[in-house]
Amino acid sequence: MNTLYAGKALLPEQRVYWKVEVWDGQGIASGWSAPASYTIAPARWTAQWIAAAPAGSAEGRDEGVTAPMPVLREAFELRKPVARALLYISGMGQDEVHLNGTKVGDRELTPGWTDYRKRILYDTYDVKPMLRPGQNVIGVLLGNGMFNVAQTPGRYTKFVGSFGQPQCIAELHVLFADGTRAVIGTGSNWKTTPGPITFSSTYGGEDYDARRVLAGWDSPGTFDTAVWHAAAVVPGPGGQLQSEITAPIRVMHVYRPVSRKTLSSGAVVLDLGRNFAGWPEMVVRGAAGARIQLTSGELLNPDGTVSQASANARPGEAQWYSYTLSGRGLERWHPRFSYYGFRCVQAQITGRVRIVLLTGDAVHSSAEPTGEFTSSIPLLNQIHTLILHAIENNMQSVLTDCPHREKLGWLEQTHLMGSAMNFDFDLQRLYDRIGNDMEDAQKPDGGVPSIAPQYTVFGKPDSPFNDSPEWGSAAVLDPWIAYQRYGDPEALRAQYPMMRRYVDYLTSRSSNGIVDYGLGDWYDIGLRPPGYAQLTSVALTATAVYYQDILALAETARVLGDSQEAAQLEPLRAAVAAAFQQRFYHPDRHFYDRDSQTANAMPLVLGLTPPQDREAVLQHLIADIRAHNNHVTAGDVGYHYVVDALMENGASDVLLDMLLRTDAPSYGYQIQQGATSLTEAWDASPRSSQDHLMLGHAEEWFYAGLGGIHIDFSRPPDDQLVIDPAILARIASADVSYRSRLGMIRVAWKHEAQQTTLALTIPPNVAATVVFPSSAPAGIREGGAPASQARGVTFLRQDGGSPVFRVASGHYLFSIPASQDDSR
Repeated sequence: MNTLYAGKALLPEQRVYWKVEVWDGQGIASGWSAPASYTIAPARWTAQWIAAAPAGSAEGRDEGVTAPMPVLREAFELRKPVARALLYISGMGQDEVHLNGTKVGDRELTPGWTDYRKRILYDTYDVKPMLRPGQNVIGVLLGNGMFNVAQTPGRYTKFVGSFGQPQCIAELHVLFADGTRAVIGTGSNWKTTPGPITFSSTYGGEDYDARRVLAGWDSPGTFDTAVWHAAAVVPGPGGQLQSEITAPIRVMHVYRPVSRKTLSSGAVVLDLGRNFAGWPEMVVRGAAGARIQLTSGELLNPDGTVSQASANARPGEAQWYSYTLSGRGLERWHPRFSYYGFRCVQAQITGRVRIVLLTGDAVHSSAEPTGEFTSSIPLLNQIHTLILHAIENNMQSVLTDCPHREKLGWLEQTHLMGSAMNFDFDLQRLYDRIGNDMEDAQKPDGGVPSIAPQYTVFGKPDSPFNDSPEWGSAAVLDPWIAYQRYGDPEALRAQYPMMRRYVDYLTSRSSNGIVDYGLGDWYDIGLRPPGYAQLTSVALTATAVYYQDILALAETARVLGDSQEAAQLEPLRAAVAAAFQQRFYHPDRHFYDRDSQTANAMPLVLGLTPPQDREAVLQHLIADIRAHNNHVTAGDVGYHYVVDALMENGASDVLLDMLLRTDAPSYGYQIQQGATSLTEAWDASPRSSQDHLMLGHAEEWFYAGLGGIHIDFSRPPDDQLVIDPAILARIASADVSYRSRLGMIRVAWKHEAQQTTLALTIPPNVAATVVFPSSAPAGIREGGAPASQARGVTFLRQDGGSPVFRVASGHYLFSIPASQDDSR
């Protein structure tokens, strides 16, 4: 795991093979796996950036103008047998590439969004099976994406900004059977013409006129040279070309309508049954020139029409798609370069058209699922699904805040939801990618904006929407979270300079150890509508996360062997801790700041509370929850720490009380209101987004609380896996599994008449520390015998009434006496 290659230097375009053999505990070998391979990227690109118009021309000016999108093509001959063929391509803002009349691959919305002046991503495809002897043709469609965001009357746009006109660079590397090579690259020899996409906006939608499709435009054969002209060679956006490292975005689910209603206007409204991110796809038949306009939304207006109010569409503006028919039989279409968060679709038809089929394509990252959770309480399972859907819908090129209104990479959720999301999916490469985006966005003074990539500045440059410590601290906390979960020191080392510079930046913004600016506990629940923090001082959350940054940086320095840096950070840590206590703690009353849930939870989790006062502060936190009838008041920032404070201090029963609420504000209330994805506001307000992941922190409790799974690669090997489940009497059973870098981990417990059973799966070559509920060690049995006598099980100690065992790899079934105290 995370073993660096130490063999001979690898050469550009070299194909590398590997295979694996493993041995079990008895030394029996598995036999070699089938060979796998990858190919080293080219040393340099010889192709040129091309566009429809020369740089600086009226058509090519950097003004955020939207116009019919160009298509490009190149024909080439292959006269020898092909041994291997790899196509490298990056189309700005997004591309779809065809070869000999067929789309290449199944990726969508490629390439990923970046700061294009610093970093440009490209995709690689093995296209050997698609090539043919003789003439071949590469065809490329381009979309605007985040590269060219324009303001268009009547179409919703979050912001306006452009890196230039749509453009493309591509190289096809062909290795022939005789060992010779050829490279077909973009240049002035390529041809271009306006294509069928007549409007392209990542925010406003997409318009497609099928009458403009030129027959055979992407296939070998003759084509009408009169409508094609030479592509213009342009300078390109300026960023360094790098291979995409994250899991591809694909169509991951297809949803069929669960209901259909025709309105008095003649429009048809279809409910697809679930709120998701993607686009509608339809099969239609009709006359040439007939048009269908598709308007998508999460909710319906009282009159049954689709509403986009939850996405904050301004009066007179909306997002929609339109398709103009060619009139040539059955026609299948979906947008290519614009997606949206929606559940319902309204189809308005002009002309003679029959919709044969309309479905919804859920489009998001294909990152591998790694976790599963289920329990005996249906509401908990529904909450898990609610949160999981929101995570899926926002796993795009970046981790977005919502799939409709903004689609931007707000950074606070990447660390606050980091542990939870990384249980559900393998996001190691996405976190590497987020780190790259933050590195590109970091300012000369070390500050990191609240959004990365930062395509726009909201309000004044010093607005907290552009610089808030709870958001920018992702620059320190994300790399550390990723290291704890995946154990890759090289990724941590690569982000270390960024982490140090950001801590220095917050130090420069502090006064006597206190950082006092930012958004605070965004969307907490006070007397006013949600937004800026109401119940907790901004200085408390900002200083607490500053302190957390210092801790993470010191631990990073230790892991990377920088003992000098770790030692130098200790006086700073101590000074900030002292300043925090002096400013916010009321020792006579044992609470922080204004006694809010957030104010008491953050110092508990971060170790700022004096040990002798921890229980008293915890009781203040619990008392506030009880005073609100087991409801949450914490917001985007604070709720993460509320969950951790209760989970880590033996108060999971309090968290369970909160999760079982079905009145507002609660997850259960959102479900009762019909939500199928986590909403932005606790009360499921239809004025707020119905698809946000920022309040999904209970997901961590499902895995690390009820499942008790804790992995931390920064610890010594013997302590990297700890199993400490919260076995609660009111939950009859829970079954949690996580495919970690160590291997598959499973924790399943169930209450029976006279005992509680605990099934464990510990991965090969791993030993886990297992903390059992409070009971006598002798009462715990495995396989019918005392646990301490079972093979692979060793009693370690009694920790506060809880027996602690060392458990080697394997499958186990423990039984625990039913008389144990249920206080965890």
